[in-house]
Amino acid sequence: MNLLEIKDLKVDFGKGAAAARAVDGLSLTMAAGETVCLVGESGCGKTVTALSIARLVPAPPAHYVGGEIFLNGRDTLKMSARELRQIRGAVVGYVFQDPGASLNPIFRVGGQIKESLHRHRPEKANDAEVIRWLKLVGIPAPQSRVRSYPFEISGGMQQRVMIAMALASEPKLLVADEPTTALDVTIQAQILDLLRDLKERLGMAILLITHNLGIVGDMADRVAVMYAGQIVELSPARELLRRPLHPYTRALMNSVPKLSGGADRLPAIPGSVPRIGSFPPGCRFAPRCPVARPECSEKIPDLPEVEPGRFVRCPFWK
Repeated sequence: MNLLEIKDLKVDFGKGAAAARAVDGLSLTMAAGETVCLVGESGCGKTVTALSIARLVPAPPAHYVGGEIFLNGRDTLKMSARELRQIRGAVVGYVFQDPGASLNPIFRVGGQIKESLHRHRPEKANDAEVIRWLKLVGIPAPQSRVRSYPFEISGGMQQRVMIAMALASEPKLLVADEPTTALDVTIQAQILDLLRDLKERLGMAILLITHNLGIVGDMADRVAVMYAGQIVELSPARELLRRPLHPYTRALMNSVPKLSGGADRLPAIPGSVPRIGSFPPGCRFAPRCPVARPECSEKIPDLPEVEPGRFVRCPFWK
């Protein structure tokens, strides 16, 4: 049985004629212990998808209008508020991209980790366990840092505290939403090494949301590429990096700087991601696609398996 199974998920913002669909018919599975990267430009629906797993998108304004989300065998879209509180943290934990905004500035970091333990592992809600987790995520002098306020520690340490809070309750799935975006390159590498190490120690699955394709090769078992609320390519990471199939994935790969240099300008994808509620007819990437044909604007393409384990939403991928 898969740890996570999302089936035909549809999420709208607003109702009736004013409804704008942010996630449209998304399906994705994850096995226990697997790392899946969800990539794409800003505005593609990555964060809404991730937050929907534990129904963290406020409703309203959001409305879950279709689909199923099975987490550890139970559909979270049918859970009561009490049931959701039981799985948030205990089954799925979240690390958000801005730790400075996610941590409470008026409580010490040790107290915030202990609060997570109180809710899901009350028998371990003590200072020794908090210090153990601070040490596990690589914070120096954890005995003194346990009494620090968030503003007294660096951004990298704040992110490590967020990871400790998310993992202290030992979830089966960690959702990391661009956890390195606000950090410098050295700290980014340290955080990714930490996530990789903790995954091996705890045996958990990781859903890593990023727009940085450089992270994919280091972390992912599989990659799901999102565009305008839909998955356009799903593939094992090595295969995707070696030979991307969808024109959007190719364009993303071409826009990554190469160490060999030799180009005056980086290739760029023309235009921008369409706003939700203003998606073009047919293939949503067609207005920006270098291989688009007139028929691309007639119907939304399916997402068939074109090679073993590889799914592409484009009939002209070859």
